[in-house]
Amino acid sequence: MTETLRAADVLARRLFEAGCRHAFGMPGGEVLTLVDALTKAGIAFHLAKHENCAGFMGEGVHHADGAPGILVATLGPGALNGVNVVANAHQDRVPMLVLTGCVDAAEEQSYTHQVLDHRAVFAPITKATFRLDAEAADLIADKAVAIATEPRNGPVHIDVPISVADAPARDRNVRRAPASASAPSGEALAQARSWLAAATRPVAVIGLDALQENAGAALRAFLEKHQIPFITSYKAKGILPENHPLCLGGAGLSPLADKHLLPLVREADLVLSIGYDPIEMRPGWRNVWDVNTQNVIDIAPEANTHYMHQAGLNFLTAIAPTLAALSEGTEPRGTWPTGRPAAVKSALADAFPQDEDWGPAGVIAECRATLPADTLATADSGAHRILLSQMWECSGPRGLIQSSGLCTMGCAVPMAIGRKLAQPERPVVSFSGDAGFLMVAGELATASELGAAPIFVVFADASLALIELKQRQRQLASGGVDFAAHDFAAMGRAFGGNGVTVTNRTELRAALQDALKAEKFTVISAVIDRGGYDGRI
Repeated sequence: MTETLRAADVLARRLFEAGCRHAFGMPGGEVLTLVDALTKAGIAFHLAKHENCAGFMGEGVHHADGAPGILVATLGPGALNGVNVVANAHQDRVPMLVLTGCVDAAEEQSYTHQVLDHRAVFAPITKATFRLDAEAADLIADKAVAIATEPRNGPVHIDVPISVADAPARDRNVRRAPASASAPSGEALAQARSWLAAATRPVAVIGLDALQENAGAALRAFLEKHQIPFITSYKAKGILPENHPLCLGGAGLSPLADKHLLPLVREADLVLSIGYDPIEMRPGWRNVWDVNTQNVIDIAPEANTHYMHQAGLNFLTAIAPTLAALSEGTEPRGTWPTGRPAAVKSALADAFPQDEDWGPAGVIAECRATLPADTLATADSGAHRILLSQMWECSGPRGLIQSSGLCTMGCAVPMAIGRKLAQPERPVVSFSGDAGFLMVAGELATASELGAAPIFVVFADASLALIELKQRQRQLASGGVDFAAHDFAAMGRAFGGNGVTVTNRTELRAALQDALKAEKFTVISAVIDRGGYDGRI
């Protein structure tokens, strides 16, 4: 007997084929068939406490298994609750399928309760938006997955009407073949090779695109052969281990780090922009090199429409074959005879020391020293993220994940839950400011229900520290940045986990050691003084 497929089944099967094994959301009556189809296809549906957090849990899983995240939301308020995380996926280049329920087209002509145009809402913050149709469910499913996962990655929205989800559908096994990797050729390649051969002060700036292309091995071979020091964006941290002698660490938001890194970039006679997406970077990185006096090669999957920088040569090609083509016939040679990169690396180490007794830097240093080298970390937005991104050394790609395109608060806790769910064998630690933690504290219940055991570190200073610092820098009166101190450790215990308050490195070390052995999550409230970030970021 031939199995009758529903349109929702066709969509769910295509997502399973794309590697998806987890979906997150909060169901309503409009998505019940969709949830049923996902489950039957082998994709576990996990109930979150808010759609925004559900999307970040999906992103956490994506960083573990590489498959698109799945966010499921019902119509109206459910869909709108996910706007922030969808915009984040768009700016942070996260492949995501946003599946929303909606009423049927005929029904919405005379029924208005909770009804709005989901596609109009999501169109500006997604790569594409579709309305599922039973006759074309297989084509829409394939298009959605292909668009979400092709460079640059991003979210795709599918609105699923109630009757369409249940309607009989066919799967014609239509699959779009992936594009083959390309490499430069001709005069542009010859010019690039001559620049590389002549360079004595080269530097590379590596970004998220290189991470998404899994270009680590190609980068290592190229950079080591030609002795090119490199800087990464925060999202590309760990694409090569950060203890590599050529690595100058991450950049993007810290003026203190930029004070050392930007002069080196300006001194370079060749700048290689390799998979560098400047959406992560602060304004100080706008036009940081001069194409009139410096040779600049940009390797990216998309044409430059951002105008954050320009290049003398632009290659819209895959990174690995491009680096191989550039390197062919070019002999290794010594670089930077003055030793400037080594001096910059030393200056950065002095600027972000690991031996501070306490305060935010002491918390980060103790966590890095105590937790295993393979610990996976998530960071929320705020002053702690800037400091953490400079101090937290990554030995592999995606070792520290964060929102560095949109820079939204409230992402670290749910991303850590998703990451731990997908990689339970690895230690996972989440770093949040106290304000960001309060936004999403209800998801501790989700961690408990899923049996996930991340470590949640909270920087507790009862202040929006980064905004308060900016107010003081502008000599403005303090306003809207202070709030009451709360017992975050008690919150952890109330939601079924462990909770500890610490006030020094010895207490923190003991709490981390206990948390690593615990079978349930642990909230560690690290109480720090206000003003602890002054002069540190």
